[in-house]
Amino acid sequence: MLSADPKSIRVLLVDDHSVVRTGLRLILQGSPGMTMVGEAADRDEALAIAAREQPDIILLDLDLGDESGLAIISELIVEAAEARVIILTGVRDPEVHRKAVMLGAMGVVSKEKAAEVLLKAIERVHAGEAWLDPTIMAGVLKAVSGKAKKPDRDAEKIATLTNREREVVELIGLGIKSKEVAERLFISETTVRHHLTSIFDKLEVSDRVELLIYAMRHGLVRPPR
Repeated sequence: MLSADPKSIRVLLVDDHSVVRTGLRLILQGSPGMTMVGEAADRDEALAIAAREQPDIILLDLDLGDESGLAIISELIVEAAEARVIILTGVRDPEVHRKAVMLGAMGVVSKEKAAEVLLKAIERVHAGEAWLDPTIMAGVLKAVSGKAKKPDRDAEKIATLTNREREVVELIGLGIKSKEVAERLFISETTVRHHLTSIFDKLEVSDRVELLIYAMRHGLVRPPR
């Protein structure tokens, strides 16, 4: 295993097809800023490497032969708490994709997409964004609609947001990246990050995906059409 540049995105690949792993390994090793820290063909191997290497990104195939990738998403997140899971799949069923996101995946990329798309998805997800088709997000929102817990408590949390923080939430809900949020609000990207940290803390969410779902659920932003 090659030693990883401490500044690079550390990737674990989980796929039961050796040919696929070889191709992806070549793509990742040839991409500046990315390092493969392990590859696995099954659940046990994936969990062991995730625990040992603590990758930034886990590329996970949904079809692991006799096993389902869906079944190990939560386990992988437990073993590598800082890792973000991207589903890399040939499965086209949007319902399966929605289930993966509900279980914690931050991105879904089709194996039919070009290598450049996968690399961009890795970079975006590593940066804290989601890489999801709008129809997938809409399905997730539909699945969680009406399941808000402790509405009075949620109202209290929302009430603590400042007007500026609400503006940031609304722009994030439009899919706008931090740089453009900063430009629209005439503030720095650093200030945007500070606002997001405060918003995450007040609403008790951990990332942009959870924030978007929470905001949609409570009417802070409009759901995607």
